[in-house]
Formats: sequence, structure tokens, C-alpha cells
Amino acid sequence: MYIGIDHGTTALRFSAGTGRQFKLSREAAKGFVIEDLNQLCPIDEIEGIALCYSMGDNFTEITPVSQLKNRGIITHAGAGEHIGGGTRVFDVVKESGIPAVAIPGIHRDSDTDPRFKIYSHQASPEKLGIAYLAGQILGDTFIVSDISSNTVSLLVAGSKIIGAFDACVFAPGTCHGALDVEAIRKIDAGDLTANQAFAAAGVIYHMEEKYQYSTVAMWAAMECASLTLLAPTASVALAGNLAPVLAEEISALLQKPVIVYDEWAASDGLAQIAKDVFNGAKQILGIPVSSIPIVCSSGIVEHNFNEKMNMQK
Repeated sequence: MYIGIDHGTTALRFSAGTGRQFKLSREAAKGFVIEDLNQLCPIDEIEGIALCYSMGDNFTEITPVSQLKNRGIITHAGAGEHIGGGTRVFDVVKESGIPAVAIPGIHRDSDTDPRFKIYSHQASPEKLGIAYLAGQILGDTFIVSDISSNTVSLLVAGSKIIGAFDACVFAPGTCHGALDVEAIRKIDAGDLTANQAFAAAGVIYHMEEKYQYSTVAMWAAMECASLTLLAPTASVALAGNLAPVLAEEISALLQKPVIVYDEWAASDGLAQIAKDVFNGAKQILGIPVSSIPIVCSSGIVEHNFNEKMNMQK
């Protein structure tokens, strides 16, 4: 059995595939113990885990959790809120001895279209889980827009991630969004921090209620439409808790059908990534799979995942 763990904005979601899932709020996850995974399957049946942690912005390969520095992030400071649940889950999984890999985010050091690197960060790692799941239906070229408290859209072409728009760059979500002139003035005046401004740039803070959903729909559609400049025939998938609410309006704006995924898309996709990585995949959506130490009968040997099937655990 293979497990995917999505470190989302409001909750951590755990999946062993469709129908085998549970979630914990980020606050509740501060009490996570490895035995909680028994909700998915007996722990001794878990063959591998793929997880996310925060922005995943200080590594570029799918990497064993034991090899990461600072859990794979540059710093906790910056956009977003640190609660501690994700940290607890990461550390418990790392200490459990269960084979586990972390998925990197997409950022300036990633192998994307260089023009996206004008911004330091493009997408957090759970978006790769959504994209990997979507690719099983949409093929090798498509756009994914994840829409909830914030909005992040990414482009995959030729089964490789080309680039993405992070939450603080383009379209707003319900809570988070890009910093405009008014926000910059308030930051300069010392009225609030940049992180506070980001956390209050969404539509619930600046739009009348009757316009909130239509505003998110328009801007999310604009992100998707802009990405079609690089892939005119790309299909579109929506995920996040606003996806089913906004799908009809976004489809009308784009004048093309959209596929809708539920809140489990990231963890389901990460479970599939775990299965493929631990069964020999050399890359996932163009992201290399790192070499790892595997424990076998003769001891710990530096070994690559794509040779794993020739080894005995």
C-alpha cells in the first residue's frame, strides 16, 4: 500500500487511493501519531509514502525525507501561516522508518520555462499531486487550477511542468491574493506586515458578497487562459473546494469544458506518485527522482528508486 499526504492550507489529507482517506485540521495534526495511518491500512502494509511540506522550496528532486535540510524549505517566514501540524506529521513520518519521500515545490531553481523564474516561487508541492492525477485523464498537456483560500494554476506540456502562477502573484482566492498598491502603502506605513496583507487580499475582504465567487472565477479563468498562450490546445482541470462551485462559470469564460476534482485530488495523486516512485519511476512530471539509501540484507546501500525492484527490502 502507498500513502499520499497533502499539506494543504487548512488541513492535512491522507490517502491510500480513492475511498481510503482521512484528514486532520492543521491544528489537530499537532497530535498526529504514526498509528493514525491505521485508518488507511495496517501500518506494516505501507510500502512507501509521498508527502508535502510547506513550500518545498529548497530542493528540486523527489527526495527521501531523511536527506532533506530544514524539512525541504528555506524558511518558515514569508507567505502563509505556521501552525505546527505539518511539522509534526513530517517528523513523525521521518522517525517511523517507513520509506518516505518529499515532493519539491516549483520555484526559481526548478527546471521550468526560464521566463517563469522572474518570481521566486511558482507552486507548492501538493499541486504536483493534483497534476499527476489529472494527467491520467487529460494526457500529457493540460492546465490545473487549484482554487480555494488561494488560487494557484500550473501548466504541464509534454508530461513536464512548464511553469505556474503562485497564490501571491495573480488570481485571488477567498482569503489570499496578490499585494496591490493599497496593500503596499499599508505595509510601508507600518500598519501591517506583508504576510498579513497577503492573508487579507482575498475576495472576502474586498468584494461585496454577491461578487465574490464570480470574481474568483474570472481571475482563475484568466490564469488558465494566459497559460494557453504556451499550450493552445491544453485541457483544463479544476481542484480545490471552490472547483465544483465555479466550474460552470469558468468553463463558460474559457469556452471549453473543464474537469473537476474534489479536495482529495492532491493526496490521491501523491499516493499514485509514491507507488510509481517506489516501483522505479525516474521522474515525475519532469522532476527527477533522487538516489536514496535503501536498507537491505547486506546493510544500507546508496541506491536509486529505479533499481529498487531488483533489491530485497
